[in-house]
Amino acid sequence: MSFELLKYTAPNFDSAVFKEAPEANTALVEKDGVAPAYYHATTIFPEYYKLSGQWRLISESRMDCVVVANPDDTLAVTEFRRLKRGDRVILGRTEDASEGIYVHTTGFLGEKGKEELFAFRTGRSRETSYSRDYDRLYELLRYEREHGFIVWVLGPAAVFDSDSRNALISLIEHGYVHAVFGGNALATHDMEGSMFKTALGQDIYTQEGIPNGHYHHLDVINKARDTGSLERMVAEGFINDGIVRACILNKVPYVLAGSIRDDGPLPGVIGDVYEAQNAMRAYTRKATTVLGLATQLHSIATGNMTPSYQVVEGVVRPVYIYSVDVSEFAVNKLRDRGTLAVTSIVTNIQDFLVNIERNLVKSR
Repeated sequence: MSFELLKYTAPNFDSAVFKEAPEANTALVEKDGVAPAYYHATTIFPEYYKLSGQWRLISESRMDCVVVANPDDTLAVTEFRRLKRGDRVILGRTEDASEGIYVHTTGFLGEKGKEELFAFRTGRSRETSYSRDYDRLYELLRYEREHGFIVWVLGPAAVFDSDSRNALISLIEHGYVHAVFGGNALATHDMEGSMFKTALGQDIYTQEGIPNGHYHHLDVINKARDTGSLERMVAEGFINDGIVRACILNKVPYVLAGSIRDDGPLPGVIGDVYEAQNAMRAYTRKATTVLGLATQLHSIATGNMTPSYQVVEGVVRPVYIYSVDVSEFAVNKLRDRGTLAVTSIVTNIQDFLVNIERNLVKSR
């Protein structure tokens, strides 16, 4: 079955509500990092602004930002911390065109937007059947491999098991991974798997504890800090397999965002949260599919930076976001934080990765 993107239906700007709508108001920023009163905060949906008599769509959006109208007539979705004195910010708290702002929430719904008022099992839980979700995901990833940009957001559980770790390596090598987000632990335990065949001191195949195994991840970090970089760890032969090595050899960018609890950390882990956010947003700007696996906070952070759409060569297309975890609470938390356009799958993360790799690579 060939995959087709959901079709986007733009608003009918010939209708009276749009033609009679006023121009969007703006005000100047008077203090760096502080938006003017009554600023408009962006959402995950396509948003249009009426300026100079034309309704204009913003691109490279993200939620909870403001829109700066630049002197060259471009619109920039901007974090509050990036605002500079003199920036012209769009104002308005309504989204129905009455203030020159229109948030288009139904552009990708089509006939699917006509739902019954009552139905059983509309939530996503351990009782949900995910067979069709898997089939759709296989089709999507095959399409995105050639036409999109796939970001994987990974918790360390993805590398605690040898089979899931090998599945990830294979997916990277076969072009199904275009960027990886994670933390210090993801890279540490992945490299521990290469150097010691353990993760947190447990054998990654048998799950048996190894004597003094609790030193292994610290030894990995210490060696990496002595070597100077993860790239040099690979080049000098200390790391001979794993997802870090696969990313480096296949030129797949990775962003490791640090946290307060980190050991070490590894060289390359970004300790400044805003620098980490900047690095992640460089890839969420062009992401067309995001898969958040067994990492609640990283998945929420990525989801909040990723809009429900992208503008690719002038065409508005959907962004597909998946949240996968064995915990119902974890997968649904991303929805609760405002990222509504997310498909949640409740499953063991190791089984998920093995299934994905088997159907995308081994079944070819």
